[in-house]
Amino acid sequence: MKPADEDEDIASRLMSLQGDCPLLISLFDERDCLRYANPAFCAALGVAPDERISWERLMRRNYQKRQGTQIQTRDFEAWLASAKSRRAKLPFRAFETDLADGRWIWMTETTQSGGWMLCVASEITELRVGERELRQARDLAQRAALTDPLTGIGNRGHILQQMDGLVEQYHGGACQAAAVAILDLDNFKLINDLKGHLAGDAVLRDFAHRLQPLLKPHDSLGRLGGEEFLLLLPGSGLEQAEALIRLILADVQSSRPLADDPAFSYTCSIGMSLLRAGDDLSAPLGRADEALYQAKAGGRNTWRVRL
Repeated sequence: MKPADEDEDIASRLMSLQGDCPLLISLFDERDCLRYANPAFCAALGVAPDERISWERLMRRNYQKRQGTQIQTRDFEAWLASAKSRRAKLPFRAFETDLADGRWIWMTETTQSGGWMLCVASEITELRVGERELRQARDLAQRAALTDPLTGIGNRGHILQQMDGLVEQYHGGACQAAAVAILDLDNFKLINDLKGHLAGDAVLRDFAHRLQPLLKPHDSLGRLGGEEFLLLLPGSGLEQAEALIRLILADVQSSRPLADDPAFSYTCSIGMSLLRAGDDLSAPLGRADEALYQAKAGGRNTWRVRL
């Protein structure tokens, strides 16, 4: 067994080396708040030493100041929703991205089951431009295949793929509890009929974007189709999931998404279940769907649980 002073020396050397390292190194906690960044990361992303900032706020600041991560979009909220639908959803993820200063980096994200994430990026600017453009086109095509074009969050295929992984984690013991919820906008056909389909699209976008700040980084939200959404809550038991559902219902009801009709509001209904031993992909979805039906029958703008 190594003596304590040897462990301390190794830790000290690691901290010293990463401080001089050109790699961009950062550590985010379970709330996706930056807890540590080495000098290279701070310089590249415009972060002050020892600054505590959420990843979302950092991206907003980068976008507004045109620094750090290069974000080329006309709709930042849609970009943010899309990015959140992929962030912290896998134990390991790697991708290429560029910085506002012209550098191109290879970013890796390693996420623990508790939600803490280690990000390490290396510069790959010297790679041939032609190869880079091909990889960019490939990455964009892969991203588009997983994204709902209207709301920017994961599409049906993506969210069901994530649920399949959640079921595997649960049965493998990597996740001790997990909640699954189906969310459905109330009277959505009536909204389309009375307000028009453009207004209906605005409501769907508002719903998806409104939920994002309420979720933890490792939670997942995807659009199943139409006005129906699937929410995955790894690590959440019944009490935690119901607390979040209450927040969602109140927040959605308070929304006024139509600028030309400030009095307009909408609601949603939610059916929820918990994963249990022996579940396959369809079993918890079936229970959540039954609970959703009960919520609709109970007057809408409410939730029901089917355990």
